[in-house]
Amino acid sequence: MQFLAELRDRVRSGEITCTVRMWQSPRVKAAGRYPLPPGFVVVTSINEMGLDDITPELARRSGFRGVVDLPKTARHGTGSREFLVTFRYEA
Repeated sequence: MQFLAELRDRVRSGEITCTVRMWQSPRVKAAGRYPLPPGFVVVTSINEMGLDDITPELARRSGFRGVVDLPKTARHGTGSREFLVTFRYEA
C-alpha cells in the first residue's frame, strides 16, 4: 500500500490511521503488512463503502483537506469501488 510522499510522515507518526481507496477489487487484506520504510503499515480492517459515505471528517482523518481533494488521489486506475482501509504503523 503506497501513500503520497507528503502523507508518509503523518502515517508513521500515527496521525493518519485510515485511507479511502478506489479499486476494482480489494488490493490489501486485514492483518496484511505492507512496507513503509523503516517499518510497516498493518491493515486492521477493510470495508467497502460508497462515495456518499466520505465525510469531511473522514477526508481529514485520511490526510486530506476535504471531500473534494480525497477522490482525486484515492482513484487507482479504473477503480470504481470505494474501500475504507484502517491501519496502524509499526516501526
